[in-house]
Amino acid sequence: MTRVRTLAAMPDPWSRSLLLHLTASAIVIDPRTGRVLLRWHERQQAWLQVGGHADPGETDPFRIARREAREETGLDDLSAWPDSASPRLIQVAIVSVPPRDPEPAHHHADLRYVLATGRPERAVPETVPAQLRWLGIDAAISLTGDPGLQVALRRLAPLMTTAIGP
Repeated sequence: MTRVRTLAAMPDPWSRSLLLHLTASAIVIDPRTGRVLLRWHERQQAWLQVGGHADPGETDPFRIARREAREETGLDDLSAWPDSASPRLIQVAIVSVPPRDPEPAHHHADLRYVLATGRPERAVPETVPAQLRWLGIDAAISLTGDPGLQVALRRLAPLMTTAIGP
């Protein structure tokens, strides 16, 4: 956590020129069914949550996470969950990113939120390789190989059970 605090104190912690920089992401859920949406990330070769980098001038991590989620899923009704009026950071994870020309290997300090949709059937991948899958929490935990995301999904599981009821 010390690295994240140091990073946050920098003039532009979102700058992709830093070998450790901030990103923002979202676990998108359908609270009616208890399913979560995962996206295939080609560079990471893994099923992960949606999210990414700030655009120039952006500094609010929740807004960045929501914009990225909209761009990557086509869902335009995304709101913070469980309280739409009060977005809560659910996890900060340090993610290793492999090199890809011209970028060297680097790390993201990923700020993670939960977003809900009422129209999961409208999810559309932004590109053909960036497939999307709606899954129950246990299936999502099994499918993703990312330990940080698995922890976040395990934290989310009891809340999801409460949301969908018995």
